[in-house]
Amino acid sequence: MDKAIVTQRPQGSDKIWTRDFVIICIANFFIFLGFQMTLPTIPLFVEYLGGNDQLIGIVVGIFTFSALIVRPFAGQILETKGRKFVFLIGLSLFVVTVGAFGFMVSIFMLFALRVAQGIGWGFSTTASGTIATDIIPASRRGEGMGFYGLSGNLALAIGPSLGLVLAGKLSFQTLFLLCGTLGLGAVFLASFIHYKKGEKSAVKTTTRKLDIYEKTALQPSILLFFITVTFGGIATFLPLYSIKQGVTGIQWYFLIYAMALLFTRLYAGRLYDTNGHKFIYIPSAMCIFIAMLLLAWLPNNIVLYTAAIFYGLGFGTVQPALQAWSIEKAERNRKGMANATFFSFFDLGVGIGAITFGQIGYLFGYRIIYLTSALSIFISMIIYLYFLKKNEQSLV
Repeated sequence: MDKAIVTQRPQGSDKIWTRDFVIICIANFFIFLGFQMTLPTIPLFVEYLGGNDQLIGIVVGIFTFSALIVRPFAGQILETKGRKFVFLIGLSLFVVTVGAFGFMVSIFMLFALRVAQGIGWGFSTTASGTIATDIIPASRRGEGMGFYGLSGNLALAIGPSLGLVLAGKLSFQTLFLLCGTLGLGAVFLASFIHYKKGEKSAVKTTTRKLDIYEKTALQPSILLFFITVTFGGIATFLPLYSIKQGVTGIQWYFLIYAMALLFTRLYAGRLYDTNGHKFIYIPSAMCIFIAMLLLAWLPNNIVLYTAAIFYGLGFGTVQPALQAWSIEKAERNRKGMANATFFSFFDLGVGIGAITFGQIGYLFGYRIIYLTSALSIFISMIIYLYFLKKNEQSLV
């Protein structure tokens, strides 16, 4: 259906870099940067408030689970109330909660704010991905989602290092107000986007009492879970692990990782549009698998930087491909729910990874975290081959 529609459009309608696309990418960068700056600094703030390692794990992990819970509802509201409503509500909640972090005087109050922040994050990122999907031409969806994903990936690469640097120079109150200001910038930009309304399905379907996921997005989302589990180990524990190993170039790791991500955007989306996920998943997963083994070894900076390259190439290629795959077969009125399903599994992977690896690191040491991460990637490749065989049999 989408291809037929694309062929009827006037020439030039398959352009990716439109005004609205540029705005949603910049807004997405701001919101992700504000979030990523808090990722390594929240544990420091919990410690500042008198919390121990267990409380740090709970405060960090609860955020992802609150986001996970609200994403299905965000997907529904996107189709009933519209993209703008969900996006602005989510962004506003993010701004208020993050900006208020530094004023908290107890861990319990911070815990409550983290729950609220997760709700804002779940609404805003689900809406942002759906808005990008609306804007990008169907014929270039893989390529467009690759560029859109770059805005979040760059923030992911820059944010943690920037947050740590500023935490050493500013008070926590000032740092978190700065993160909230970045979210405020996203709110300002979001007001200039021309939003498309959610479309009702032309075919009447049986109303489900509990509509919490999009079935067509399950396969790529399950694979994403096993990928993002590894990120939980990197973002939370790699700085501590590198110090223990006597490796001092952790800031360069994130920069090299960002450069590798940038490089993938030159080809990843087009590869998906022309060849599909069959050409992408296994090679990308192998890159991440190699990166995890290198981190488990980690004798020096050279190995750390090599791992950054492999992880950046693998994650940067597979993430936009999986997101494009997740919305590819969803009905037009289910694109929002497909994005909600995709990001729910993203959150679930990061949250479970951070909490589980915290226990693994405490009991067995940091090295086992990355060996376990390599196992997660290996399992994902087996599951992918199973999905591939199952899909081929369904076509016979």
